Amino acid sequence: MAQTDRDLASIAEARALARRAKAAAGPLAELSQEQIDAIVDAMAAAVTPHAEALARLAVEETGFGVVADKIQKNLFSSETVYRFIRPMKTVGVINRLEDRKVVEIAEPFGVVCAIVPSTNPTSTAIYKILISLKARCPIVISPHPSAVRCITRVAEIMNEGARRAGAPDGAITWMTTVTLEGTQELMKAREVAVILATGGMGLVRAAYSAGKPAYGVGPGNAPAFIERTADVPKAVRDVVTGKTFDNGVLCSSENSVVVDAPIAEDVKREFVKNGAYFLSPAEQEAVARVLVTPQRLPNPAVVGKAATYVAQQAGITVLPDTRVLIAELQGVGRDFPLSIEKLCPVLSYYVVADWKEGCQRCIEILRYGGMGHTMSIHSRNDDVILQFGLKKPAFRIVVNTPTTHGSIGLSTGLDPAMTLGCGGYGGNITSDNIAPRHLLNIKRLAYETKPVARAASVPAASTASGRALPRPPAGTPAPAGIAAEVLARRIDEFLTSRGYGPTRTEVPSATAVAEMPPKAAPATTTGNQVKNPTAEAGASEKPADFVCEDDVRQALRQGRKIVIGERSIVTPAARDLGEQHRMFVQAAWSR
Repeated sequence: MAQTDRDLASIAEARALARRAKAAAGPLAELSQEQIDAIVDAMAAAVTPHAEALARLAVEETGFGVVADKIQKNLFSSETVYRFIRPMKTVGVINRLEDRKVVEIAEPFGVVCAIVPSTNPTSTAIYKILISLKARCPIVISPHPSAVRCITRVAEIMNEGARRAGAPDGAITWMTTVTLEGTQELMKAREVAVILATGGMGLVRAAYSAGKPAYGVGPGNAPAFIERTADVPKAVRDVVTGKTFDNGVLCSSENSVVVDAPIAEDVKREFVKNGAYFLSPAEQEAVARVLVTPQRLPNPAVVGKAATYVAQQAGITVLPDTRVLIAELQGVGRDFPLSIEKLCPVLSYYVVADWKEGCQRCIEILRYGGMGHTMSIHSRNDDVILQFGLKKPAFRIVVNTPTTHGSIGLSTGLDPAMTLGCGGYGGNITSDNIAPRHLLNIKRLAYETKPVARAASVPAASTASGRALPRPPAGTPAPAGIAAEVLARRIDEFLTSRGYGPTRTEVPSATAVAEMPPKAAPATTTGNQVKNPTAEAGASEKPADFVCEDDVRQALRQGRKIVIGERSIVTPAARDLGEQHRMFVQAAWSR
């Protein structure tokens, strides 16, 4: 198929899959929490037994990584991530904030466009399908072109499990004819609500420019600082373990080691014991030519390859059990090619005078392609550890553990995830490890907790008759509010100016009336009906000036009515309660 024909076919497929997913969104959103959980259970149970087969297929198809490590990553997604998201509430009422009288209700975001990379294809596909369906979001997967077969197999297995458990048709779909044009069409499709983008910076930028909310992942270039109080043997083992895990293809794997000078020699000896080979200056240049492209990007030909393979391609002879190549550098940036992110077992290595200089060096490394992502510190000094937490432009600072395992929540308490946000430092929308909650919109029922008083209309300076209203003496601080008696007097004055004269008799407040002993109203009988003249017209009782909710409750307990007139001020809560129990008697007032 010619490239143009292939592009057109990919675009057409993207449009059709987006429409199909949109059709599934409605039925999926109507499922209960129990039904959604049953679907998630079925998907995880279906894919877990295939962890090894999928790992082998991924290595065979992409040429990246190590089968044993990819098995572990697949199980991490199908078991660890699954166990983490299984108890989450994602349907209907998910939270009640009783002290604030707020009820939170989950709504699915909508159709998810999921970009899956070739470096971690099967584990990322498992993870993204699980979190999308848990949030009741249909998912359309765009596989990396070099990993279509293994990603498709994951989607097929999980779709079969989901359909058996009741998922609607189209809840899980995937592209089979994949081109850049087709992927871009999928991201821009009007049916797509949100993008989960994992891949190179070009792809992530395309996701952010698609006009949709997008969760992207920036590059890693994670430094590891080994401070003078560290457990050196463990720190070195952790760095080597993290860097060699799946041959370094995770973007959070260590790329540089920064070592405190007092322990530099001990650290170097431990690295050699753990299978490290320190490159000479000439060998560094040879490795840089093989590893780094003119655009200062990792060469795909050696991404995910073993250290011995990289050495062979650079014409360097190393022992067969060499696990990692280390380049001792004096700086960071374009003049030091091996200071970039290296998606294979190659480390840059720096020695610093103290933790403050180490702090600065780590910042330089992060600024050169790792802002907001991940770093590690190996130390037993809690004050230094905290300073690194406060000062570093990374949102995952893992302590005394490999960056690779710690960042994704495999060896730490972080949310287990295969998509790691880099926040504002990395140009991402969030700094979180992405979970189902990021694919939910939360609507909130908010009950009134602070009743709003109705404002009275009072002239600002004078009455209509030209008489000035009373003003406070000069220098008197402004009161926080107006007392009920003052407000009633001002209203009386205003009404008097309009010709409505107040009655001469003092009218007791509702509170005062409530404190009086109840009077037995004489009952009169007319035919078969008994009438209470006070409740009928309220003519024998003067209207109250001010009525609050407590006045109404006292009147309820005493079994009497409250007389109100045109000048009576009734709070909203009192009016609601009084009208509910028919407590008010309206008194006419004369002109």
